[in-house]
Amino acid sequence: MEHLTVHHLVPRQNTKRKKQDPGPTANICSACHRQIHALFDNKLLALELNTLDKLKNEPQMQKFLVWVRKQEPGKRVSVHR
Repeated sequence: MEHLTVHHLVPRQNTKRKKQDPGPTANICSACHRQIHALFDNKLLALELNTLDKLKNEPQMQKFLVWVRKQEPGKRVSVHR
């Protein structure tokens, strides 16, 4: 498994400018983190995909999660659009 990275459930871009608390984070694998940011813009992430459950249930992420689980542990995977 790739190392875990910190994903801000509400993108920092949306909170930093307003000097707000960055909000909750989740530790996710780097492949999933890269995929999330390749598929979705920060506005959509902030407004609609701001929980792990919402991200996991999003059809494009579900497809990626099925695929990435089949990959060899430790293998660096590329993101898909």
